[in-house]
Amino acid sequence: MVVIRLARGGSKHRPFFSIVVADKRVRRDGRFIERLGFYNPSAKDGEEGLRIAQDRLTYWKSVGAQASPTVERLIKQGAKAAA
Repeated sequence: MVVIRLARGGSKHRPFFSIVVADKRVRRDGRFIERLGFYNPSAKDGEEGLRIAQDRLTYWKSVGAQASPTVERLIKQGAKAAA
């Protein structure tokens, strides 16, 4: 199964997450199919904290990819910020 999930990057105590499309069997920070965007939970006021390529997200959902609960929450948060 193909899932849309977060892959952790950054350093200790400064997390940075990539939103990726990956096979469910691959480890969290391992090989992925495509990078759709990023989430920076420690973004300051002037920095961009969330970016998602909506066209690619729509494509992957149309072919059956399942988003993780956290990614679903971020998608809703991004849609609310864009509106």
